[in-house]
Amino acid sequence: MQQFTVPQFIDVEDKIIGPITVRQFVIMLVCMFISAVAYKLSDLALFITLTVLCFGVGGIIAFLRINGRPFHYFILNVIQTLKKPKLRVWNNQLGKEVKELKEEEIEIKQVIKIQPKPLYARSKLAEAALIVDTGGAYQGGNEDA
Repeated sequence: MQQFTVPQFIDVEDKIIGPITVRQFVIMLVCMFISAVAYKLSDLALFITLTVLCFGVGGIIAFLRINGRPFHYFILNVIQTLKKPKLRVWNNQLGKEVKELKEEEIEIKQVIKIQPKPLYARSKLAEAALIVDTGGAYQGGNEDA
């Protein structure tokens, strides 16, 4: 059988510049682009405010890990949890409707009893074992004929 190597660390992201991954680098690049646009289109106070805010949010998204998972997974889990209902109610009426449906669809069928094959007698079993053990040299007694 052929031997295969199993990948070990498939959840580790590729590093491009020192300890920075591709995802982190792209997030910081987007933050720099937003800062450059803010520098061109706004005054100094708004530029500094937007740059600090952008790099703060970008740094959190890029570098913060919660329970060993990137921050954006945490945000997605929070959104999914908020979308789910807080109270779950069991609707017993639906169960009754399903039972009524099943009772209507079930037809009563006749039970056919199948006779089991008769077991070999002890002497027949011993004779078969002897035939197998001798490799067919012993033919056995033909008592049936």
